[in-house]
Amino acid sequence: MSVPLPFAAPLAQTAPDTAASGPSAADPQVTGHASPVPRYISSAHPPADAAPPVHNASDAPSPVRPGHAPAPVFLPIVDLDTGGVVAVEVAAGDAAGPAPSDVSGTVRGLYAASRAAALLPLMLPIPARAVIGGSGGLAPLHEAVRASGRRPRELILVIEGDVPPADRRALLVGIDGLRATGYLVAFGGIGSAHLPLDLLADASPYVIVLARDLVDRVPRDPRRSALAESLVGVARALGTHVLAPGLRDEAQLAAARGWGIRLAQGPLLAPIDWKPSGGRVQVHVPLPVPDTTPVTALLGPRVQELLLPAVTLSSDATAEDVIAAFGSEPSITSVILVDEYQRPVGSADRSRFLLFMAGAYGHALHAKKPARRLADATRTVPRTTPAIAAMQLAGRDASRVYDDLVVVDEVGRCMGIVRVGDLIRNVANLPTSR
Repeated sequence: MSVPLPFAAPLAQTAPDTAASGPSAADPQVTGHASPVPRYISSAHPPADAAPPVHNASDAPSPVRPGHAPAPVFLPIVDLDTGGVVAVEVAAGDAAGPAPSDVSGTVRGLYAASRAAALLPLMLPIPARAVIGGSGGLAPLHEAVRASGRRPRELILVIEGDVPPADRRALLVGIDGLRATGYLVAFGGIGSAHLPLDLLADASPYVIVLARDLVDRVPRDPRRSALAESLVGVARALGTHVLAPGLRDEAQLAAARGWGIRLAQGPLLAPIDWKPSGGRVQVHVPLPVPDTTPVTALLGPRVQELLLPAVTLSSDATAEDVIAAFGSEPSITSVILVDEYQRPVGSADRSRFLLFMAGAYGHALHAKKPARRLADATRTVPRTTPAIAAMQLAGRDASRVYDDLVVVDEVGRCMGIVRVGDLIRNVANLPTSR
């Protein structure tokens, strides 16, 4: 999801776990992009009136009194093509009797992820009423992002709840505001929520999350299976990723994979007590079912359809920050350095970068110096580039054939990465004749 399925641990200090339940002095339009704590943005400091940063989760103040909200649960979002974790969903729950537009659950989940050393992109729920209410009610979220050292580009906000027809325009305006700040937007509960499908076309979400009760009933219920498959088709036409939540058995996994769903989570893929610092999740993935649908072009899918979230750091990050990012998750193959406008300025390939730093005096000489000195030039492709053209670009430099490609939007901002292995798999499945 381009999964944009779309496609996302403390390295130094983590942010305090402070619930943003009241007005914030933060400007809701001034935020950083999603990336782990102090390593990323040298300018991302907590505001003067914020509590001091904590070094251990036990030192952090609890945002809600004990017994008023469940402990946050971390759910790894798994790429079914590789078995690697590409993002972390945080289910923080809500305090008793919150207002419909309350974002305290979102804020609490963000701080919990910082304490749990979650460096990968985060997927956080946000009430639809909060987005409809406009930027004023979202100020606590913006402040929490800035205080935790995250960048909005590494946060996928999943809009949940019903949308009354009278509030449709306000919701779209709110989504535009979130996108302008840099957040990735998703819709949750698709298939059972009171959400008109044409709203998906107007909102163009980065990800749609199927309803859990819908996934629970496939593939045993043919009618629900047909509904889920049709929603995947709609998402593919819109260039949107699909996430299948709550997978419990191999039959559900095989059905999701057969429909072309690439992102999933659930107890089948990881234990309920999984933590972001617990390492990579190994997942047995069945072979994809070949697509027998006739095609009119043999150029392959657009790279946007194969997009994965990128792990990004600011252009002034040190080599030590890059090493810490690689060390947080074995499935991270590259770290992209971006400027203040989220435009890629350098790329650190995992194998080459770590090999260089492991050499004689590598860490001693370069650990505290800017990583950009050691980074390679980024190989960027527009999001509408066909897979064949992207492979041709990857093959131009024999020494970097398997380096990740950086997908950019119309103004050159980083949307995510595409792995060359994914391009090869998709091109290999193309029919040889019409």
